[in-house]
Amino acid sequence: MKATVMEVFDKTAKQNAGRPALKVKKNGKWVTTTWREYHEQVVTAARAFVSLGLEPGKGVSIIGFNCPQWVIADLAAIYAGGCPAGIYTTNSPDQCRYIAEHAEAQVAVVENAAQLAKFLEIRGELPELKAIVMMNGDHDDDDVYSWADFMKRGEEADEAALQERIDAQDADDTCTYIYTSGTTGDPKAVMITHDNITWTARAALEALGAGDGDRMISYLPLSHIAEQIVSLHGPIVNGSCTAFAESIDALGDNLREVRPTIFLAVPRVWEKIQAKMQQAAASNTGLKKKIAAWARGIGLRGGYAMQEDKPLPLFWGVAEKLVFSKVRDALGLDQCRIAVTSAAPISKSTLEFFLSLGIPIMEVYGMSECTGPATISLPNAYRTAWVGKVLPGAELKIAEDGEICMRGRHVFKGYFKNEAATAEALDDDGWLHSGDIGEIDKGFLRITDRKKDLIITAGGENIAPQVIEGKLKGISAVSQAVVVGDRRKHLSALLTLDETKLDQVLRESGSSAKTMEDAATDDKVQQWLMKQVDEVNKDLARVQTIKKIKVLPADLSIEGGELTPTMKVKRKVVNTKYADLIEGFYS
Repeated sequence: MKATVMEVFDKTAKQNAGRPALKVKKNGKWVTTTWREYHEQVVTAARAFVSLGLEPGKGVSIIGFNCPQWVIADLAAIYAGGCPAGIYTTNSPDQCRYIAEHAEAQVAVVENAAQLAKFLEIRGELPELKAIVMMNGDHDDDDVYSWADFMKRGEEADEAALQERIDAQDADDTCTYIYTSGTTGDPKAVMITHDNITWTARAALEALGAGDGDRMISYLPLSHIAEQIVSLHGPIVNGSCTAFAESIDALGDNLREVRPTIFLAVPRVWEKIQAKMQQAAASNTGLKKKIAAWARGIGLRGGYAMQEDKPLPLFWGVAEKLVFSKVRDALGLDQCRIAVTSAAPISKSTLEFFLSLGIPIMEVYGMSECTGPATISLPNAYRTAWVGKVLPGAELKIAEDGEICMRGRHVFKGYFKNEAATAEALDDDGWLHSGDIGEIDKGFLRITDRKKDLIITAGGENIAPQVIEGKLKGISAVSQAVVVGDRRKHLSALLTLDETKLDQVLRESGSSAKTMEDAATDDKVQQWLMKQVDEVNKDLARVQTIKKIKVLPADLSIEGGELTPTMKVKRKVVNTKYADLIEGFYS
């Protein structure tokens, strides 16, 4: 049976009234909001939106780091008949203007003075904008409201006007916009319906076996659908609790304080955790080092044995007690039933690193256009380097050209104001065309590449760069890898060094460089790295081998424009930014 967000939230809040819904750290202490309080604040904020002049179907822009005010504003906008449109905190004023204007935003909710400044700069270009609400702080502008003033306005507003908005909504109505981070061009607004999000959240959480005793930690951008499913709409379905990290930098400490039972991280976060652990392990000596190596060997064999339903290796229990349990405890993952990765490709070497430490990472594959998950891996049904089986109740197929397609109640309504893009993504039979290439074996899906990212060499060979890039990122010192060579006679690669491994790189290569920039232009570093690339080449077909490499002076980043907020490489930007280096491979 289809349901609106309001129906699901009302029911869960009533059933779990006194239980913890949200936790946030204030003045060094974790403060809890119950489900009753959460619901009351959402309704109050919704009345405030109506009072500020938010009209049905109009947008509410939200920009800020994860916190209770973010999710309250999002749900309140939906209650009031509006469409929340999250904006990444790293977006420039012009990028904010594009989204707010496109979503026809009548209210903007901003985290602080820094985010407010962006909207004050563009306000003159947003004719629909009526008010700005600050999550934290205040401002003397008449159209800018502090959170306290905003909520007070809601307390004094008419209840009947809000109820009319709630009653007028249907489960098939659009209730939120998810703006794609976009590896090319302007972001598109994915129209997600009430049924899309309530059905998908329930299907995903039930598949994971999540319940009202589960704890999540929210730190990834809430403007992304994966984080919304895990820490906003997922808990609304089952009454679990969301704790908000203080910041990305404080995530390690917050994990140890919250001890989440379900933890989602994008590949870059897992890679950074891996790098820190390897850096710490490098200082081990003697018996401690030997025990760790012995345990990891058992861990990797045991991890694969579990996937194949085979007996665990001898002494697995000893390794679990001596090493694995201590590692999980140190990370704050000792109570974590399910560790998840999503949003971008992850290297097999990173998956195997954690697998060898008794932390199997479950891969989930999907996209904004199918409300997050299309496939899901579970502790009793997963395969390393495969992204799981189709979400229960949904459909999945591989088209004749290898493209992954999905169909079901999780598939979006279309792109707002973009019928051409909608027609390209959705066919007449309701299949969503993902743009990814993959294969299915025994029900498990594996992603082999992006359809549009395929490199066609001068010799006419179709090459999947992500497969090769994953292998290159398996080199310990490599942080990022971008394979190039479209319409060229051979493949080359742009590589970035892991900053935490710089000392090791300089020592092993015999380089006299002092900085990342110096290392990038040092021939000794280049030659040392090329030897390791040649080892990778041995496992590749001849047409896939990397003939030349170049080390970039700094890692790829969101700020540098080479990565989307979900850490996907913007190939077009990289190809343009480093055009001279790429041309040098072939001159």
